[in-house]
Amino acid sequence: MRPSPIDPATLRALAEFPDSLEAHFAAFPADAVHWSPADWSGIPSERFTAHEQVCHVRDVEIDGYHVRFRRALDEANPFLPDLGSEALARERNYVGQDAHAALAAFRAARRETLALLAHLDATQWSRPAFFEDYGPTTVRGLVHYLCSHDQQHMAGLQWLRGKFDAVRGAV
Repeated sequence: MRPSPIDPATLRALAEFPDSLEAHFAAFPADAVHWSPADWSGIPSERFTAHEQVCHVRDVEIDGYHVRFRRALDEANPFLPDLGSEALARERNYVGQDAHAALAAFRAARRETLALLAHLDATQWSRPAFFEDYGPTTVRGLVHYLCSHDQQHMAGLQWLRGKFDAVRGAV
């Protein structure tokens, strides 16, 4: 793998996230994966249950960032729309999906993301795009937004677990 013009810490965080997501999701008690709090105030991610968080992360990787990276690399300054996460969750029936299959699909998709990034040259890292709700960015910027998205959903899982433990008692 040739060196990239992005910091190794960010690439490492992206590579390690599937393991971390799976471990934290596995730590949820069985009766907590579909649990939702009465009050969502303060959640650092979308208002999704632990199960829905996993499905969402998978879809954002595949339908969000795979598409965004390709378009930023192939088109002249493309507009990259938001996915509409809550509508997507309803349309795809996250509640009825298999979370373990979603984790496996996410893991495979993240490997594809990392493989794509490993082959970029300096010019490609700097290709511009306009990301809805974020503004002007580059392929490099998209990588940072993806890493931030991962962290938001890890924080969302921890927040949910904290709320669950407070309501049901530590398990």
